[in-house]
Amino acid sequence: MSAVPRLTTALSGPPPALESQLLAQSISIEHWFRGQWQEHTPPFYGSVDLRNSGFKLAPVDTNLYPGGFNNLNPDFHALCVQAAMTAVEKICPDARDALLIPENHTRNQFYLQNVATIARILRHAGMNVRIGSLLPGLNAPMDVDLPDGKKLKLEPLKRNGNRLGLDGFDPCVVLLNNDLSAGIPEILRNVEQPLFPPLHAGWAVRRKSKHFAAYNEVAEAFAKLIGIDPWLINPYFEMCGKINFQEHQGEECLAGYVSEILNDIRAKYKEYGIQDEPFVIVKADAGTYGMGIMTVKDAAEVRGLNRKQRNKMAVVKEGMQVHEVLVQEGVYTFETVRDAVAEPVVYMIDRFVVGGFYRLNTQRGKDQNLNAPGMQFEPLAFAEPCSSPNPDDPDCAPNRFYAYGVIARLALLAASIELERTESVALPAAAA
Repeated sequence: MSAVPRLTTALSGPPPALESQLLAQSISIEHWFRGQWQEHTPPFYGSVDLRNSGFKLAPVDTNLYPGGFNNLNPDFHALCVQAAMTAVEKICPDARDALLIPENHTRNQFYLQNVATIARILRHAGMNVRIGSLLPGLNAPMDVDLPDGKKLKLEPLKRNGNRLGLDGFDPCVVLLNNDLSAGIPEILRNVEQPLFPPLHAGWAVRRKSKHFAAYNEVAEAFAKLIGIDPWLINPYFEMCGKINFQEHQGEECLAGYVSEILNDIRAKYKEYGIQDEPFVIVKADAGTYGMGIMTVKDAAEVRGLNRKQRNKMAVVKEGMQVHEVLVQEGVYTFETVRDAVAEPVVYMIDRFVVGGFYRLNTQRGKDQNLNAPGMQFEPLAFAEPCSSPNPDDPDCAPNRFYAYGVIARLALLAASIELERTESVALPAAAA
């Protein structure tokens, strides 16, 4: 097993009170999760960005099209395979052929390695996997070189009636690793094969505010179960709609929510004797890749943004215009690895934690978004950590990682509820 990096703040002395509580009640927690998964179906896969300030451990983003499987510790590939087997059996017990549809990247080598890793996991789970691309103008199979010397074959996606496939390939299952930021292409609509995640999990429909509304309910129920203040695992948030950064529209609405949440945080910091300065994160309510995000410590900062700030916030991935933003309590990360500010990212397949990594960024501070240029990744092994915490040994690495796994699974449960609630939402018009 690869060495687990030691954290400068984490594994020195007794674990913080929240972790101690989670460890002490692990039996009740696991029993509660089993009951929840009987009522709700987890997404096929997901990843959760966490922030650990010591006094608070909370999710700040949940991705239902995870793009970093290549960053996981390879020692736990078998764990991914096992979880994938469970997920596929739920979808279609007889499934043999799987079609994987990635993002339209041909030069992002890190992402392409992620696609290759997902394909490898599925193959080892007993699936014949081919990769169907939505890339415009792709009329014939194309091999893309990977950094490890291997090649990834992208093939043009075909539609035959209500079935998706490739030339000579009619799959039982379709797995999306494309978050549909650009909209939902007509070719993906009304497909008769099981398609996971479903189309309404893409950013054409999904909103972070809906996710955190579901998480708020999950956190309340969980906090009641173990007897803690839900704020310790749950960031305050509000959604501000009708924003137009280019036209200076919606600034007062935004400033009002920023002020409200900062006041709420101040009250909590005072209650817990926390001396740090409160801050909020303003980010697009739909979208990913760390785009359209800013750190704010005073409501005045969002009034009269300069041109550069407005341009940064106005457009996210695939040129999607931002008209709705999430105003979310900022959670400090007091974790570092090799002197770089770090935050844990937990990966799950079905309901199982299968790995994770630290996102590091030497160019960013403890109150900033780390998913930005300069970021690096430090793989973590989560198999032992999530199954064998040891409350009697405060320097036992699994204690910290068990806590990560619990909070990440709460976010995954919230995603399950979120998708149930948006299943009947009418899909927007097809992408051009």
